[in-house]
Amino acid sequence: MTQNQDVQNTMATSPTTMTGAELLGTIMTEHRDGLVSYAEKMLGDRGLAEDIVQETTIRAWRNIDRLLGMEGSIRGWLFTVTRHLVIDWVRKPSARKEVVGVTYTEPASVTDVTEAIHDALVTSPLLGRLSPEHRAVLVCTYLWDRSIQETAGILGVPAGTVKSRQHNALRKLRSIARSEAV
Repeated sequence: MTQNQDVQNTMATSPTTMTGAELLGTIMTEHRDGLVSYAEKMLGDRGLAEDIVQETTIRAWRNIDRLLGMEGSIRGWLFTVTRHLVIDWVRKPSARKEVVGVTYTEPASVTDVTEAIHDALVTSPLLGRLSPEHRAVLVCTYLWDRSIQETAGILGVPAGTVKSRQHNALRKLRSIARSEAV
């Protein structure tokens, strides 16, 4: 079957000899899968694509008299309606917002406990070689994941002091790590 014949796919029985219910049943059996695939390719979401095709089917039912007397391709009409519904859905402001009642959370990351233990065993002795001021800044910023401003508030020092202590502490840690690696 050529591509042109596929687009002009007509039903086995002429729509003019069918009842509305028969035509709708034929539309569902002959075109539903193709419509869902088409919508899914545009949306990237199978469930949403099925919802769009359901709306296409409802519109076909509402226009059944028009479709029964149609001379052109019913398949083409169905794909056009599906495309318009997809475009309308994508343009809808609510399509870009979260679904009401659904809360998205990041999937829990699988962490390797042995890696965390190893890191603690390696970093604890290194942190012990720093001055208490430098150690406190690194613990706040890296281990407690605090910002410079938050760390400054916790330690009661200006943000500039936190930045310089952080810089000097990291420089000292690199120096210690290099000397021990040799």
